[in-house]
Amino acid sequence: MKNRINFAPQSNHTIILKTYYKFSLLLVLILFSNCSTTSKIAALKPEPDDAAPLVYENSPSIINIPVSIRLKDIENQTNKALTGVIYEDKNIEDDDVQMQISKYAPITIENLNGKIKTVLPLKANIKYRIGTDKFGIALYSVQEINLNGNITLLSDVKLSNWKMNTKTEFKSLDWNETPSIMMLGKSVPITYLINPTIKLFKSKIERAIDDAISNSMDFKSNVLDALDKIATPVQMDEKFNTWLRIVPTELYSTDAKFKNEAINLSMGMKCNMETLIGQKPTAKFDRSKIVLKPVTEIKDEIAANIVAISTYADASALLTKNFSGQEFSSGSKKITVQNVSLWQKNGKMVIALDLLGSINGTIYLTGFPLYNETTKEIYFDKLDYVLDTKSKLLKAANWLAQGVILNKIQSNCKYSIKANLEEGKLSMMKYLKNYSPTPGVFVNGTIGDIMFQKIQLTNSSIVAFIKINGTVNVSVNGLK
Repeated sequence: MKNRINFAPQSNHTIILKTYYKFSLLLVLILFSNCSTTSKIAALKPEPDDAAPLVYENSPSIINIPVSIRLKDIENQTNKALTGVIYEDKNIEDDDVQMQISKYAPITIENLNGKIKTVLPLKANIKYRIGTDKFGIALYSVQEINLNGNITLLSDVKLSNWKMNTKTEFKSLDWNETPSIMMLGKSVPITYLINPTIKLFKSKIERAIDDAISNSMDFKSNVLDALDKIATPVQMDEKFNTWLRIVPTELYSTDAKFKNEAINLSMGMKCNMETLIGQKPTAKFDRSKIVLKPVTEIKDEIAANIVAISTYADASALLTKNFSGQEFSSGSKKITVQNVSLWQKNGKMVIALDLLGSINGTIYLTGFPLYNETTKEIYFDKLDYVLDTKSKLLKAANWLAQGVILNKIQSNCKYSIKANLEEGKLSMMKYLKNYSPTPGVFVNGTIGDIMFQKIQLTNSSIVAFIKINGTVNVSVNGLK
């Protein structure tokens, strides 16, 4: 007898109940699927390059400074340096003359065919001994003469070893009255005796003039003090916390030349210029290593190559601010960007976006930083998902992998440096509008357009290279 399996007929009630359970289960699955659209994404993080920090290629700037020094200022400084007794000979035994030469009125200086003409008003107190010494018996009489006159000197001028140096030559001596003594009731001229004696100390007068000009026109301490101030980082924008740092490396100077009643020369400063974001940077200037180099010509133009440095941390903060309050959607799917992080890998910029919404997690994009000349913005070109991120999105959130959302995200991946550039330009103009670093010294100039050069990535920063052209001149008028 064979076994049989009997299929008892099911009641309508049982069929309806099972059908209801199946329908309910399907409905729950559908509802669960529709109500729980949030997905997790765990893309692999592209690790930053672990190479040693790169040294960015900062092109040096040349700031050329024409300097004009009025002869009147040289005259004033020389008069301060040269006062009172200029020469004194107290020994009357060697040549029967004892002499003291003093400056009794201000020295005058003027341009004479490209040389400094100095007129020195002098007062001479001369004691002249007359007599004989025979058979051990001295028979002398001493005559005292007080005279005044003018010595004329001519000086060649050059700038050497930070100083304005002169080579002075004694040209003439003109007495306001003829030197004479009374002998036997008569006035006897003794010019033929006095003038040769005066010429014996002409080299000392020449050296006194040279020393006075050299000491009063010593630029070294003034120039180095000015460079110390220039090299101190200056905050250009408090809001963005940007700083300008200038690092002087070399100085140049041309020969001094006369033009009307002024001496003109050109000085040039070779330096590196950087703009940095963040805390106040330290100064890099070492005044002990600066050397003044002679050159034949320097143009009066500024060719400033400025390096604008945005650390990845600071740039990330700016981009995060851009995404604040922004929502990206496709149909019912929505996300917001909570945080942005930047770093470099293989010459590209990696942009990490922390997402919240229909997709939770971090996605990674790569692109190349570029500069928009019109808007003055740093932006990222050819932005695309990292391969692993894209494959994850195609599986979990195909809508986010599409170009529409990516384009919306890309439009927020930029930050402006316009304010930084304009603030930097205004900051520089403060030093080019009759700026007086010391009394009697005035700086004037112009600044042209700011031109973008290129962008370079380091392992810690986005470095933008910018060029500024202009002119500058320095005049010395009323030096104290």
